[in-house]
Amino acid sequence: MSSTVELTKENFDQTVTENEFVLIDFWASWCGPCRMFAPVYEKAAQDNPDLVFGKVDTEAQPELAQAFGIQSIPTLMIVRDQVAVFAQPGALPEAALTDVIGQARKLDMDEVRKSIAEQQGSAQGK
Repeated sequence: MSSTVELTKENFDQTVTENEFVLIDFWASWCGPCRMFAPVYEKAAQDNPDLVFGKVDTEAQPELAQAFGIQSIPTLMIVRDQVAVFAQPGALPEAALTDVIGQARKLDMDEVRKSIAEQQGSAQGK
């Protein structure tokens, strides 16, 4: 049984809204690094059963890839409380993925929201 969720434009918003911590792997079947990253991602999903690990097939879901401005794959994105807190292209080695997940878990989302509000505020002030 796969511990990752196939995300489509039909279930994407619901998944991200209903779960406070979602990881998203943007991938495609023709992409070698994506295939290398897949088992690493799958293992992380098994190691972190409390988190949602989603996969977006950019071939099948071009709108989603476009919406997030995905330019190279694989790209890993982490969304907490509907805020993208991490996005990085490239296949991460297992240790790096574990580290990124650990850092994202430790984030103080109140702080994150505050800094986003400040950024938006200063952008509007210009």
